[in-house]
Amino acid sequence: MNMVLADWSIDGATAMHAWAIATAATVAAACALVGTLLVVRRMSLLGDAIGHAVLPGIAVAVLVGGRPGSPLVFAAAVATGLLTVWLTRLVRSAGGLADDAGTGVVFTTLFALGVVIVTAAASRVDIDPSCLLYGILELVPFDTVSIGGVEVPRGFVSAAIVLAVLAAAAIATWKLQVFTAFDADAARAAGVPVAAVTGGLLAATALATVAGFEVVGAVLVVAMLVVPAAAAELLVRRLHHMALVAMVLAIVGACLGYLAAWRWNASAAGMIAVVLGIEYAAAVVLAPDDGLVARGLGRLRYAWRVLCEDRLAAVWRAEEKGTAAAVPVSLVQRLAVGWLWLTGRFVGPAGRLALSPAGRREAEMVVRSHRLWEAWLGQHAQLPLDHLHPPAEWVEHHLGAAMRQRIEAEVGGIGDPHGSEIPPEA
Repeated sequence: MNMVLADWSIDGATAMHAWAIATAATVAAACALVGTLLVVRRMSLLGDAIGHAVLPGIAVAVLVGGRPGSPLVFAAAVATGLLTVWLTRLVRSAGGLADDAGTGVVFTTLFALGVVIVTAAASRVDIDPSCLLYGILELVPFDTVSIGGVEVPRGFVSAAIVLAVLAAAAIATWKLQVFTAFDADAARAAGVPVAAVTGGLLAATALATVAGFEVVGAVLVVAMLVVPAAAAELLVRRLHHMALVAMVLAIVGACLGYLAAWRWNASAAGMIAVVLGIEYAAAVVLAPDDGLVARGLGRLRYAWRVLCEDRLAAVWRAEEKGTAAAVPVSLVQRLAVGWLWLTGRFVGPAGRLALSPAGRREAEMVVRSHRLWEAWLGQHAQLPLDHLHPPAEWVEHHLGAAMRQRIEAEVGGIGDPHGSEIPPEA
């Protein structure tokens, strides 16, 4: 192992931090790529289990002469990950446990076994339990290998190889992974080897987990596997877009987390996980379809549309009766009237507003929806007359032209139960 002492000049320190950031970003991208499929298939807990359960495999491999990042350690981790899956299924079938309970039993037992092995062998082998649990990203740039005369951190080389292998495997099997993720039964019926596809995904999870050990350790690697993919799922709808967005979020989180840890002298692994959590919180707020902001704006738009339609319908009903419409009292109602006047649905001077042709058509459709629904309820629900108005008041804002015509054909073209005429379709 080639240990390089830090050059604490500005250039040396910058290069050291740059290699650490590059390693963290590479590992984060690999974990996010695998995590996308885990999240979509609702297997995040199994990814968590593999992330913890590979610890005894790594510990045993190191005890027999392997070193972190070596092929022996990778092979032992993958074997332990697949063993975890097999034991989980065995516990489920033999013990009758649910999937989540069986997974919890297996991964906690294997993880505890790994901790026991590491602590028992600490006096004979250079294994630091805290490094396995929380990572050692800050020291990754000191352990290097020579590539073309350039000293490159061993952890970065391992992470880059894992990312390349996982990216190639994802490209080669993407259609099978997508088919299996969204309809495993149909994929099985179509001849797709679902068990092999799932086993490959779990083997890839083990590879990404081992690559993340030196960066964030066995505990916080779960954040890299799950959080970027969960955030991306809120932001986009296509699976390949989700994978790309998850990788971008993971890389950004790794870079910002390391810089924040450097700035405030905190744990790099912990800060990376915190930044990823902040990204997820931002996605929850800003997601274009299901985010808190989008849902809040949707409710406001709906409330504003209902308010405007109610004002139009009120003026139409007043004209039908030959009376003056009630004067808006609240500020919001006055704003709605002003907006309807600005958009050309009200005409005339203030205080004597009347419906324009466009406003009249819109008002008639609201009233038509209201009275058609009252007529339908009067025929089928047998409600008292004073119970017909409240549900119709809500439904009038949701019926489209096709539904109005269908209801009209069903009620036979009669007026509403109160004896009022139902306006014709625009």
